[in-house]
Amino acid sequence: MERTGEEEQVRPVPLRPVQELAGRHRGAGDDVPARYVARRAHDDAEATAAAAPVPVIDLGRLCQPATTASGEGSAAAEAARLRSALQSWGHQPRHRGVSHGRRDEASREFFRQPLEEKQKHTNLVDGRHFQLEGYGNDRVASDDQVLDWCDRLYLKVEPQEERNLALWPTCLRDVLHEFTEKCTRVKDRLLPEMAKLLELDDYYFVNQFGDKADTHARFNYYPPCPRPDLAFGLKPHSDATFISLLMVDSSVGGLQVLRDGAWYDVPARPHTLLINLGDQMEIMSNGIFKSPVHRVVTNAEKERLSVVLFYSVDPEREIQPAGKLIDENHPPLYKKVKVKEYVAGLYEHFSQGKMVIETAKI
Repeated sequence: MERTGEEEQVRPVPLRPVQELAGRHRGAGDDVPARYVARRAHDDAEATAAAAPVPVIDLGRLCQPATTASGEGSAAAEAARLRSALQSWGHQPRHRGVSHGRRDEASREFFRQPLEEKQKHTNLVDGRHFQLEGYGNDRVASDDQVLDWCDRLYLKVEPQEERNLALWPTCLRDVLHEFTEKCTRVKDRLLPEMAKLLELDDYYFVNQFGDKADTHARFNYYPPCPRPDLAFGLKPHSDATFISLLMVDSSVGGLQVLRDGAWYDVPARPHTLLINLGDQMEIMSNGIFKSPVHRVVTNAEKERLSVVLFYSVDPEREIQPAGKLIDENHPPLYKKVKVKEYVAGLYEHFSQGKMVIETAKI
C-alpha cells in the first residue's frame, strides 16, 4: 500500500486499533466484527499447499564484473534467475544478508505500547482528517468498506529533508534510518541489472526516478485473528509504486501471491529481503515484468510483523512504456500516466477491491 499525498475526510469517530479488537475477541467465540468480514470459506479460492518457489538472488554475483570466465558465468546465472522470477512469477526475488535483529525488536516495542502512547503518532489530524503518515488504520472511505485486520505506521523516509520526525517514534528512528540506507543500496544495485535484462541503457530506470523520487516505510502489525477464514490482514492488491523492499516476519508466514488463479504462500525465511515489483515497473517494461497481486492472511494464534519500503518515481513525472520496447510487433499496452495521479487512485480502487493497474491499460 502506498501514499495519496493528501489529507482526506474520514469518519468523525476514528476506528479502534485492530490490536484492541483482537484482545477483546480472543477466546470470545468464533466471530469477528462485521466490518472486517471480507470472505467466506466456501467463496474463497484458498492457497495451494505448495509454497511459492521464490528464488534467492545474490546481488554480489549478479553485479560481478565479467573479468573472468567464472565471474561471467556467475553473473549470467544470477541474471537468468532474476529474469525467470520477474517474467514468470513477476515478483519476489530474494536477497540475503539483511538481518531482522534490532528492527524487529523496535517494531514490537512500538506496537506493544499502550494506545495513548501510539496515538501520539496518529494519522488523524484533529481526530477527523486522514493523512497518510502516522499510526492507525488505512483510509476509511465509506461505512460499508471492508477493513483489514492490521494496524500500521506509515512514514515518509525520502527525500530526507521531507521527513516529519514528529511522527517517528523514538524507538524506531535509528533502525529505520539504517534500514532505509541498506535497502536503498540494494535498490540502486538492482535497477541497472533490471534495465540490462530489457536491453535498455543501464541507467534507464535510475534516470526515470528523477530528483524528487520519494520513499515511504510501512510497519505492519497483524494481531491474532479468531477467524482467519473471514478476515484479511491486507486485501488482494498490487503495489502502485516502482519497487518495494520487504522484511517479512522471520517465523510467521501470511504473505501470499496470486498465480494462474491460485494463491501461493511466500515462505518466511530469516535474513532475506523480499523484492517486489510495482505497477510503475510493469508500465515502463510494457508488461514484460509483472506487478504481482498479493495479500496477507491472518493467523489465529500468532501475531505477525513486517516492514516494507515503497520506492516511487518523482510524483510530478509521467511514465509510459520504454520506447525501445515498442515496435509493430509489440504495441504499447499502457497509457502515459502521471505518477501523482496514478498513485492517488490506489486507495479508491483498493477500498473497492479493484486493481488500479486496470486504469492504465490500453
